[in-house]
Amino acid sequence: MKLSPCGRAVVLLAALTGFLPSIHAASGDNEILAARDAFRVGNEKKLLALQESTRSHDLAAYVDYWAQRLRLDSLAAADISAFQERWPDSLVAERLRQDWVKLLGKRRQWELAAQEYAALEDPDLEATCYKLQGRLAAKDDATLDEASSLWLNETELPSSCQPVMDALVAGRQITTDDVWARVRRLLETKKLPQARAAMVYLKAEDVPDTKSLALAMESPQLFLDRQKPNFGTSPSQRQLAMIAMGRLAHSDPLLASRYFEARRDRFSGDERGYVYGQLAWQGAIHHLPQAASWFKAAEDTPLTDEQSAWKTRAALRVGDWKLVRAAIEDMPVTLASRPEWTYWLGRALQKAGKKEEGRALFQKLAGQANFYGNLADEELGRLIDVPPQTKLSPEEIAAAAHQPAIRRALALYRLDLRTEGSREWAWGLRHAGDHFLLAAAAVAQKEGLYDRAINAADKTKGEHDYSMRYLAPYRSAVSPATKGLRLDEGWVYGLMRQESRFVTNAKSTVGASGLMQVMPTTAKWIAKKLGIKKFKTEHMADMNTNVMLGTNYMKMVLESLDNHPVLASAAYNAGPGRARQWRDDRPLEGAIYVETIPFTETRDYVKKVMSNAVYYAALFEKKPQSLKARLGTIAARNGDTLKYEDLP
Repeated sequence: MKLSPCGRAVVLLAALTGFLPSIHAASGDNEILAARDAFRVGNEKKLLALQESTRSHDLAAYVDYWAQRLRLDSLAAADISAFQERWPDSLVAERLRQDWVKLLGKRRQWELAAQEYAALEDPDLEATCYKLQGRLAAKDDATLDEASSLWLNETELPSSCQPVMDALVAGRQITTDDVWARVRRLLETKKLPQARAAMVYLKAEDVPDTKSLALAMESPQLFLDRQKPNFGTSPSQRQLAMIAMGRLAHSDPLLASRYFEARRDRFSGDERGYVYGQLAWQGAIHHLPQAASWFKAAEDTPLTDEQSAWKTRAALRVGDWKLVRAAIEDMPVTLASRPEWTYWLGRALQKAGKKEEGRALFQKLAGQANFYGNLADEELGRLIDVPPQTKLSPEEIAAAAHQPAIRRALALYRLDLRTEGSREWAWGLRHAGDHFLLAAAAVAQKEGLYDRAINAADKTKGEHDYSMRYLAPYRSAVSPATKGLRLDEGWVYGLMRQESRFVTNAKSTVGASGLMQVMPTTAKWIAKKLGIKKFKTEHMADMNTNVMLGTNYMKMVLESLDNHPVLASAAYNAGPGRARQWRDDRPLEGAIYVETIPFTETRDYVKKVMSNAVYYAALFEKKPQSLKARLGTIAARNGDTLKYEDLP
């Protein structure tokens, strides 16, 4: 990230004077918001007038982009090039080029579209499908092979992909079985409109009626009960039955299994394999011992990545290390190479007496600041500590503060345009080296953007500042609360970091708010338990109140769940009842309990909270820590009752 001589002089002056851009209100902010509103309603005249008055603003590039977008249809290639020159290496330049590629695709100007597409850093799916359309028009024989990977894409395909899908079917790259496979995959994730769109590639007589499909999805048991005894004479009947059994397995795998076994002889071998795969997947998620036998019954049926992962988790849950190894070794290479499966394969190899092979896998993960890196380090006999802190010069921090993308991000945050600010921030850091990342983190910390400071410091590879990566703001409020409740401050900060990244006004889609993301109903319950009268949910916006409620809830959850931080962390995210339910009939290694949490969000959450806690403790206590000691052992279910029986 080079600066001009003039730019270097400005940076030096900034370093000497201590000047950094501020996220406090600045001249021209109101005009930027007005320009944004004018763009949204298509008022080009007003937008152009505002463009003149905002040319010196940090967000002038955005106003220029909005102006270009309003007249995109009348632009020429030279206009796009001129915009790129005005705002080189900028996010808005990338966005305008992507818009231009899509327009060229709609116009079928394939050659120019291909040239512009090649210059994009991160093309989206719509632009990619226009590129593929252009290659099809040029009769590029390799296009269909490249496009076939889109077929099982679970996202909603944009209209630009439709001609590509049509070409795949016409070119016999996609069979009827492939169509049904896409339909089933989409319905597994409740994407009914996309599934119906895929059905247009079926023969008319094979397309199920809307009412039957809806019944199979919404009331699968009723659908199966209503089937005639001689069902199965048509592909659509069998497919709907498979879909219904898959849906039923989500809530009750054992019941779905009974329905399937009563109809098993009506399905082909491949169809039976699919249903067994569904039963096994959901059985593993429900922690059923039958899952292993269902996976075995699926035989050579290709498993999705999610199913392969749960095959391994089911084996971990029952302590079958031989099956753990086999399941991971059967995974696609890209899946097997992920940290979790590298770690568990290392453990399985060590259980088989292959100590050196296991150690070699642990070495691949060692030193990584995450759950599996921590576990791997401990397998190698190393406790978890923070690396030496890299020191920065004032000039480096000032240079980061004056980098255009960082300035734009700060301005967007200043205007409370957090989504746009985060995108701009990510763009500015995408090619950054460690020193620039740490300098950007320092800038964000100074401005109170703690989530961005963590975001930047988290990306460093060789030089670090863990006091920035694991920021601990608001300790004057948090420390007294944790000490008064005798809570582990490292664990509390580990949870707060994951919950809100210390954004005090953070609010989740389900209504949780503040530093500790307390739900309104939970806040009222805690306030009642604490004897706080006249409590109102708006009080949660106060940082001290939010911390007080959140830490008290953590204490109550902890006391109700064996005083075990793993169970309490799972409960904070998914509820105490679920955390208790996920235990086994026998004691479980803490790491295996975490790995087999059924909810993806909660599983990821607990891993991060526990790893965070280790680093916060290392920073606070200034000594190495053990993640394994914190994970410990999860006691077996014992029919105990909660200390707070009405704990939400």
